[in-house]
Amino acid sequence: MTSSQTPAPDPQPDPGQPKYADRSYRSSAGIAGGVVMLAIALWLGIDAIVRGDGRTPWVALALLVLVVPLIIAFSLRPVVFAGEDRLRVRNPFRTIVAPWAAVEGLRAGYSTELFAGAKKYQLWAVPVSMRARKRAARAQSRAASGKAPGATANGRFGAPDPAAPTRAWSDQVVADLRELAEKNGGRGTAQGEVTVRWAYEVIAPAVAGAIALVVLLALG
Repeated sequence: MTSSQTPAPDPQPDPGQPKYADRSYRSSAGIAGGVVMLAIALWLGIDAIVRGDGRTPWVALALLVLVVPLIIAFSLRPVVFAGEDRLRVRNPFRTIVAPWAAVEGLRAGYSTELFAGAKKYQLWAVPVSMRARKRAARAQSRAASGKAPGATANGRFGAPDPAAPTRAWSDQVVADLRELAEKNGGRGTAQGEVTVRWAYEVIAPAVAGAIALVVLLALG
């Protein structure tokens, strides 16, 4: 992604040129699962608070304060924003902002990883599915051979479906981000260092819920 040539200075931005919103990447399956888990947790927790006796409502409340932020952190919070100047990765407990010039590489192996500022960060919002990767490889093989799914050697059942994906979603996202890094890395506004911010809005309530739960259980 780096080049030995010195990039030419950016031209002055055209005031009349529209500025496009950041691209966003996140797992729809993760969001759906998080919504379901959140609904179940709230249903059970509120029911225990309303109907419980003794310490049960307080234990249920402490559990909700602990569990709800964690569910949100691991399912609804993760997202990757790719703009003209930088890549912003929102993970469960941290937000990483990497200007394109600081991006050293992106890789999708068993997980999707960002290399920036001499460090490695996972992209929780872009999970790798081996099943999807195998499915895409089979579609790519069929497209190369000119066969449709289930076709015989002479292709009697017709041509392959051009809409069939020949690349897993995580691999396509990595390809898109690599292209953006190569395209925008030389921009004057894409320079700078990687910054990392802890998500205290998630960590603080989860820690408070854990402490409250320990205290309630210790008091018996």
